[in-house]
Amino acid sequence: MDAAAPPSGQPDDVDAVTRAVLTASRVLVAVSARSLAAVEGRVTLPQFRLLVALSSHGTAKLVEVADWLGVNPSTAMRMADRLITAGFAERRVNPGDRRETRLGLTGQGRRIVEEVTARRRREIARIVGRLAPEQRTALVDALDAFTAAGDEPPAPGAASGPYPLGRPDAAPVDADRSPGGPGTAHGGADGTAPR
Repeated sequence: MDAAAPPSGQPDDVDAVTRAVLTASRVLVAVSARSLAAVEGRVTLPQFRLLVALSSHGTAKLVEVADWLGVNPSTAMRMADRLITAGFAERRVNPGDRRETRLGLTGQGRRIVEEVTARRRREIARIVGRLAPEQRTALVDALDAFTAAGDEPPAPGAASGPYPLGRPDAAPVDADRSPGGPGTAHGGADGTAPR
């Protein structure tokens, strides 16, 4: 999306908006860090990314997990082995192809993702609750425009229930289904899902 040039004699506001977004992103990173602190000692950030990816997609082959996380398969295998040992993930035989082993979450692994997501949601709601109603409306409009400019689908409303990553295409799927097609989430560095 090309930005229109500012009217003659007015400064370009792209830099000011960029600074404001970067500052706001520090708040969001801090919220993410605090929400993950609750599970510190149980999982590392990379392991949590793997749990979020599995929560989003159901079961997956190790090579798919490695691709989602942008790591080589041996790194993904070591992470998966640690999560399996801790009881957060498990290997499952694909009922459609008994030669294929897939990685999936255990109930304990799913609870960790839900716990971190709930903490993050509560803290963001607390921050947003400090804004005046007209500021919240303006923020929704601005963030919707920002999201659209970034080619990201909008998150569902609170009434539809929390998705692990706040994205409709990141909803948990049937446990034995392969990940979705192009454009599905793959788990970012902070437990979110970059495209």
